[in-house]
Amino acid sequence: MQNEFRYAIGLMSGTSLDGLDLVYVKFNNFDYKDFKIIHAETKAYNTNLKSILSNAITLNKDELQEVNDDYGVYLGKCVNDFIEKFNIETVDFIASHGHTVFHQPDKGITLQIGNGEKIAEETNKQVVYDFRTQDVNLGGQGAPLVPIGDKLLFEEYDFCVNLGGFANVSFENDKERIAFDICPVNIVLNFYVRKLGFEYDDNGIIASKGNINLDLLNKLNALDFYKKVPPKSLGLEWVQEKVFPLINDLEKDIPTILKTFVRHSAMQISKVIKNSKRVLITGGGVYNTFLIQEIENITQTKIHLVSKNLIEYKEALIFAFLGLLKLNGEVNCLKSVTGANRDHSSGVIYKNE
Repeated sequence: MQNEFRYAIGLMSGTSLDGLDLVYVKFNNFDYKDFKIIHAETKAYNTNLKSILSNAITLNKDELQEVNDDYGVYLGKCVNDFIEKFNIETVDFIASHGHTVFHQPDKGITLQIGNGEKIAEETNKQVVYDFRTQDVNLGGQGAPLVPIGDKLLFEEYDFCVNLGGFANVSFENDKERIAFDICPVNIVLNFYVRKLGFEYDDNGIIASKGNINLDLLNKLNALDFYKKVPPKSLGLEWVQEKVFPLINDLEKDIPTILKTFVRHSAMQISKVIKNSKRVLITGGGVYNTFLIQEIENITQTKIHLVSKNLIEYKEALIFAFLGLLKLNGEVNCLKSVTGANRDHSSGVIYKNE
């Protein structure tokens, strides 16, 4: 007989390099909608680690393996600090997304570093990790993975949107869960605002003072990705190949780049959610007040924000949930979302003996 409650720590590192999100969650093993985020925090990356993670894409195989192991040790130490800080007594498992280095599913490639075995060795806890590889091997995009959590934990919403490095969405369509990446958001905005010496554009204030470059806006909206039908997903490589060169060719003024890209993101997001009044929007991009106002203006709909913990830690929460589903032998990856040839239970389980 399984215990009624399972206690998990979920780890998430986003493409925007804000830091590591950690959540401690209590799940009812027999009623998944009955869950509670008990503790949560973000551990900011120092300059050195941020540089290592952002440049990992350029490393050779041996160097990448070393970073994979080192980052796994780092994640384990972060978990130990988190457990000590909040006096956590019961941890049934850790579920780690890792940090995405490569994501080219059409070439059969996806890599999230943060060796789960090293996490287990550091923490002496059971670890579930590497959630994307199996899906790619089954012909899927390996992303997005959050929609199974949207479906089972947040079914009262028409659309679940996350505003992080990329904006992604999931929703029900003819009793199937559909999900896809909509467009880049913070991965582009943060890149340009850093040139002004800031980590991010607080409340979108810098963007709000810029102008709209209509030529750039039209060319961004005309990118081929937006014509594709789901399943589809985005990665850093696509941004580096398609977005940055386009922006750099057409605009030099940072506030204008920011304002134009905010308008672009708002237009792409609004096309998807249209005028629904039941939209769950989470992720760091929620704090970009200017972006939210742009979405509201285009959709003519007021966006109601949820709790700070849910805004900031929904992805880490859902990766903890994916770990729970994996340990329970249940489907945690939907073919209707990723395009894989079947629904499946993804992830690698490792327990340090």
